[in-house]
Amino acid sequence: MIAAEGLRFSYAGRPAVDGVTLEARPGRVLGLLGPNGSGKTTLLRMLYGALRPAAGRVTVAGRPLSGMSTREVAQQVAVVVQESGSETMLSVRDATMLGRLPRLATFQRPGAADERAVDEALARVGARHLADRPFSHLSGGERQRVLVARALAQEAGFLLLDEPTNHLDIRYQHEVLQLVRDVATSAVVVLHDLNLAARYCDDLVLLDRGRVARAGSPDEVLEPELLERVYGIGVTRTHLDGHLQLLFHPLAHHAPHPHQDRRLPA
Repeated sequence: MIAAEGLRFSYAGRPAVDGVTLEARPGRVLGLLGPNGSGKTTLLRMLYGALRPAAGRVTVAGRPLSGMSTREVAQQVAVVVQESGSETMLSVRDATMLGRLPRLATFQRPGAADERAVDEALARVGARHLADRPFSHLSGGERQRVLVARALAQEAGFLLLDEPTNHLDIRYQHEVLQLVRDVATSAVVVLHDLNLAARYCDDLVLLDRGRVARAGSPDEVLEPELLERVYGIGVTRTHLDGHLQLLFHPLAHHAPHPHQDRRLPA
């Protein structure tokens, strides 16, 4: 389990995450939701150690994250973010092999076990046929599959993803999130689309200006009155084929977005 307790972080003295506590439970998908600027990505980065909290702590499988080396963190936590550019000159197989680096000693070359781990990871995401293609030649959906495969090859117990559906068409959005659900690991995923969160997440944390507005199941968190207050838009909730579905519409009184500056111009 990844657990966070009382996390705080500020940029230039302005709180971005303010006293957040959460748990990512084994075998479940936890979604982080909230408007732009609510602290989702900052919170995720603290969960894998890219940012050090000003207060609070993160534990991974019961161990304080602050006491773990970079290699130890990488052996426990795999991260999928938007491409950094380091993958673009590599083949799909080599890009996936990057996930094995935390398992290798310094200057150690990948062996047969590493090759098997890469093959199995690519097979699990349905991308084994892409192994010899340049990563830069892939479609957006294919790239996301390979990035997930790289995380699986890492053989970490936890998978953290920052907006994995960003820039993907509708089909690939569903395919990538179904893939996250299918992999045998605990996952934390930052999402903007509330309907995707309702369909693919087991647990949700809704952030509002750096604080937890509500945490719980999709049914508990995706409550229209709460969402209207946090997002500043009208929400109607229904069910379609057994799945919770949200419909959005402007509020009749045209209330300002809760994250907009309400001050009148000088």
